[in-house]
Amino acid sequence: MHSMKIRIPKREEAASMNAFFRTVITDTFAKEGLNDHAEDLENEIESKRLRLERCFESEGGEVHFLVAEVDGALVGSIEHGPPSSLILEVTDGRYGHLPEIGTVFVHPAYQRRGIGNSLFEGAFASLRERGIDEFCLDSGYRSAQRIWTKKFGEPDFRLRDYWGKGEDHMIWKRKVPSP
Repeated sequence: MHSMKIRIPKREEAASMNAFFRTVITDTFAKEGLNDHAEDLENEIESKRLRLERCFESEGGEVHFLVAEVDGALVGSIEHGPPSSLILEVTDGRYGHLPEIGTVFVHPAYQRRGIGNSLFEGAFASLRERGIDEFCLDSGYRSAQRIWTKKFGEPDFRLRDYWGKGEDHMIWKRKVPSP
């Protein structure tokens, strides 16, 4: 693979980032067998658009995005910011002080090349710069759950059948690893 760069996105890239979100989320829904959940797909895309807008409005202070770029093409994203309402609800607010790492997306044509790991390293560096030593993350996607379980171990919370029979939602709380 050509050289990859992890960087902060620019406001003028909002449209291309939103198109990227649509591509990756649509691909994920297809791979997860969720093609008949059009409303959920649109809600997921819209939630990412709103998080990105919060990033630009707060200049990365409230929500902080990083993108991966290869040969000028956007191929990945990650962000950290306030935890979701689901995380707050499930943990009875105990994770409210923790940033949530989310929007960990890699373009389908670039998956399994270490881009996600590089994005995580960038997010961890950003959290360490802010003096933050713990984070949380969650997932309802089976494919991501397998990756996060391999990377972070068993989840701290497993919401059994949250998305339907056999469709769990998982939440992890972890220490930010040392560099």
